[in-house]
Amino acid sequence: MEVYEAMEKRYSVRDYTDQPVEKEKLERVLNAARIAPSAGNRQDWKFVVVTDTELRKEMAAAADQKLLAKAPVVIAGVATNPERQMRCKVLSGTVDLAIAIDHIALAATAEGLGTCWIGSFDQDACCNLMEIPAGAKIIELLVLGYPADAPKEKSRKTMDEVICYERFS
Repeated sequence: MEVYEAMEKRYSVRDYTDQPVEKEKLERVLNAARIAPSAGNRQDWKFVVVTDTELRKEMAAAADQKLLAKAPVVIAGVATNPERQMRCKVLSGTVDLAIAIDHIALAATAEGLGTCWIGSFDQDACCNLMEIPAGAKIIELLVLGYPADAPKEKSRKTMDEVICYERFS
C-alpha cells in the first residue's frame, strides 16, 4: 500500500477481532517506529509491547479503557528523557513519540491492521504495571490488531480552514 492510501484508510479502530497479530507483521510495524526521526536523532524513547492478556486486562482496568483489553497488542510509547526541551521550548519526547507512533499507525494500516491512540490513562498505574522506571514517562498508548469494525466517514476541515501561507490568518 502506498503512503497516501494508508493515510486515507487509517482510522481509529475501536473494536478488534481475537486474531493475534503475526510476529512478522508486528516486527515490521515496530521497525517503522525505530526508523522514525527524532530531535537530534537522540531516540530518547522505548516502546513497551504488551501482548499478555492478563496484563492488558490490568492496564484496561487501571486506565479505565476497555479497549486496552480488547486489542491483542498495546504499545506504550515511553519518553526516556521526558523533560528535555527543544530550542523552541517544546518537549522533544512528546513530538518524537507522536512521529514514531504515527509511523506505527500508518505501517499497521499498510499491513491490514488497525490502531487507536489512547491518551486518557492513569500514568502512574500504567507505569507500575509495565515496570517503567522513575524518570521515564508514557507519552501515548496505542492499541493494535485486526479491526472488527468498519471505518466511519471522516469529517475534516477544508484546506482553507487549516492552511495559511506566509502569516497566520
